[in-house]
Amino acid sequence: MPTPSRRRPAWLTPKVLRTEVLSGLVVALALIPEAISFSIIAGVDPRVGLFASFTMAVVIAFVGGRPAMISAATGAIALVVAPLAREHGFGYLVATVILGGLIQVVLGSLGVARLMRFVPRSVMVGFVNSLAILIFLAQVPELVDVPWPVYPLVGAALLLMVFFPRLTRAVPAPLVSIAALTALTVGAGIAVPTVGDKGELPSSLPVPGLPDVPFTPATLAVIAPYALAFALVGLMESLMTAKLVDDITDTHSDKTRESIGQGIANVVTGFFGGMGGCAMIGQTMINVKAGGARTRLSTFLAGAFLMVLCIAFGPLVSDIPMAALVAVMVLVAFGTFDWHSVAPATLRRLPAGEIGVMVVTVAVVVATDNLAIGVVVGSITAMVIFARRVAHLVEVTPLPDPDGGRVVYAVTGELFFASSNDLVYRFDYAGDPDRVVVDLTAAHIWDASSVAALDAITTKYAARGKTVEIVGLNTPSATMHGRLTGELAGNG
Repeated sequence: MPTPSRRRPAWLTPKVLRTEVLSGLVVALALIPEAISFSIIAGVDPRVGLFASFTMAVVIAFVGGRPAMISAATGAIALVVAPLAREHGFGYLVATVILGGLIQVVLGSLGVARLMRFVPRSVMVGFVNSLAILIFLAQVPELVDVPWPVYPLVGAALLLMVFFPRLTRAVPAPLVSIAALTALTVGAGIAVPTVGDKGELPSSLPVPGLPDVPFTPATLAVIAPYALAFALVGLMESLMTAKLVDDITDTHSDKTRESIGQGIANVVTGFFGGMGGCAMIGQTMINVKAGGARTRLSTFLAGAFLMVLCIAFGPLVSDIPMAALVAVMVLVAFGTFDWHSVAPATLRRLPAGEIGVMVVTVAVVVATDNLAIGVVVGSITAMVIFARRVAHLVEVTPLPDPDGGRVVYAVTGELFFASSNDLVYRFDYAGDPDRVVVDLTAAHIWDASSVAALDAITTKYAARGKTVEIVGLNTPSATMHGRLTGELAGNG
């Protein structure tokens, strides 16, 4: 019979518990100004973003598929819902969050997470580097037109976070930095921007309720496009972040459960009057890389601490200098960037296409301030480059018989829409003998375009009274060819 100590969860061991609690506290502190900022972007009360961050983190801790990942109100979601909130009001925003969550549940159940396998490594590297750039750029406004003490405070915080771990890792360096700078600025009366300058903190927990909108088809028509965009952007960012955390922690997560969990968390958030959200990359990096958290406890505590800090310690939290949080995020951005990917030795070895995909991904993300758009454009670019590369690998070699009675064309390569388009022009219809053999032993048919091309070749020879025999088909190719040949229009 196992002892009680062996049955208890890993996060209950003292060392892990301390790590999870302290990391969750640091994330909660960093969430407050971010959530307020995103509320301003969305055009809603700051408490709406804070409530969303609280409910998202708490719910996803139970239903999500990626332990230690932080979900909360995000800039990407704020940009999606901002026009709706501005034009139709807060009630429609809440209804959109609920419908978007339901769409995410449906998409997750349909297996949308499996599409992640089509994201190439070059896009993933571009995603990581672009999010590091976005995290850094988001701190720049906090360093412009501010009192001069902000700059030495940021520098001191960075030095503290770099060197403090050499003394001990029992307490996260970011937490030490935040506490030290708060004590210094309050004790010395240094006037610098603080968390309280961002907006008013809530004084009570959110209350559940229904969105204040008419439940009519007209309302659905208004919110449906926004809800679909909300669902797709949220899932894309969440799944990419989950994959990134998988790589950092060398563990596997359940992407389907994460997709469904994101939907459930957004539905709950909508009923509690939040603006919705998704995986939050910057705070996740604080939790996983800076804090060393690995379990769901840190995610839950990040949300729980957020409300406790706002409600019970609002005046104290309001005094935290923004310089401390800016320094934390700058260090996170530096640590997130994949410096190896831009090293000269790496760039010399990489194919030009791979470098191009990384550059396109980063450029689109930075230009649009939207990670999801950058990932989609980068993936499409990679697929186009791959298709062009593979298309050029198809070879058609004529092998005439000694007696001149027939000619055998040996086709080598992958036949699909990109490679089969010019296949029809690789044969000598007028000069070939009456018997033509197309040998596909070293080829594979992937789509209807290839079958149509073979039909066109047969038709062109037939118009000259010549016969074509197609041989060497492997089983999948033979099945597709047999099912589609002669059924496709426009063969001639």
